[in-house]
Amino acid sequence: MNTKAFAPEYQGALGSALSVNSSYEDVLSAALAEQACAASPLEYARAALAVAEANRRLGRTDDAERAWRSGYRAAREAGDAGTMAWTLWSGGTLARQRGALRLARRLLSAAAELGAAGGDRIARGYALAGLAETGRIQGDYAAVTELHEQLLAEAREHGETRHIVWALEGLAQIRRNTGRLDAALAMFREAAQIAEEGGDRRGHAWALRGTADVLSALGDTGPALEKLSRGEAICREMDLASALAYNRKMRGNVLYRAGRYEEARAVYTEARDRFAAIGEPRGAALSRLGLVKCRARLGGSRAETAAELDVLHAEFDRIGLHYARDGVEKFRAEEGLATTSPYAARVPDQRPAAGAAAPAGSPLTARTEGGLSAVTGSQQ
Repeated sequence: MNTKAFAPEYQGALGSALSVNSSYEDVLSAALAEQACAASPLEYARAALAVAEANRRLGRTDDAERAWRSGYRAAREAGDAGTMAWTLWSGGTLARQRGALRLARRLLSAAAELGAAGGDRIARGYALAGLAETGRIQGDYAAVTELHEQLLAEAREHGETRHIVWALEGLAQIRRNTGRLDAALAMFREAAQIAEEGGDRRGHAWALRGTADVLSALGDTGPALEKLSRGEAICREMDLASALAYNRKMRGNVLYRAGRYEEARAVYTEARDRFAAIGEPRGAALSRLGLVKCRARLGGSRAETAAELDVLHAEFDRIGLHYARDGVEKFRAEEGLATTSPYAARVPDQRPAAGAAAPAGSPLTARTEGGLSAVTGSQQ
């Protein structure tokens, strides 16, 4: 039997005062108060972790950056490997959110190692989940599918609702992106049910978004928009800035697939602006791709479309989003457009072939280069 969803990232006194569904403004207020009266480095570190997570979810990325770094330094002073792992997990998750995927892998790898060394099974699991997700959003499915499945099995064994929901959603996304729509829909629906029954509202919102995506790909526009409206309500109630932006981008996708290009363009514009406001380049670039496609379908200049696709190709390659980069080239082919940039045409695909060993630096082999001080010191 699965447990009710809980938030292990809220530790110490905050763990009993906050729930997984606490508003992030409430989390931030409580965590700042706890931080101000902390009587030890460990208490300070745990409060700083919650400050970092609340700010990250609210889209205040600079504040989140300062908080997780100060939390790590305090946890190191306290000699608590588990809390060090959690602060590095927060930093790695923030790095992924900001599009710094190589840094995300280094931080999350270090977090997994510290979690194991400190005997914190959940911190290790969250860090490995972060590595798996980083690989998944890059499109490195061969490298991370097994890790997703391993983490799902562990989560089911311990009845951990949030982790079960996360792993199901990740595997469903892989299936959706590789054309196995029926399997993806079943997994998203299972994730939504488990999240709802377990009280994981954030996980429920993401599962509704995934369900809507697959329904739309199957041609069911109305039900897809209804799922997104339900997820949007949760995002707004919980102050989930990033999740709300991705929800709106997905609404743009659904409207685009239905041929409602003017509506889609307006929603993509809103999503792009939301991502820009919270410093999330991956979502902003994906929204810009939607805008380019809408403008092309509405009769925009072919030369401008080709040039914008070149810019996005380079941006996706810079971030490391192979799947999105492939989407640029798919649309270019659909429109019969030639590249206007020799760079965009020559970028090699660095993903491992199915069954091949993961390359150095992949989510499964990354290690912290230069020690922890290399990634927890001042920003470059």
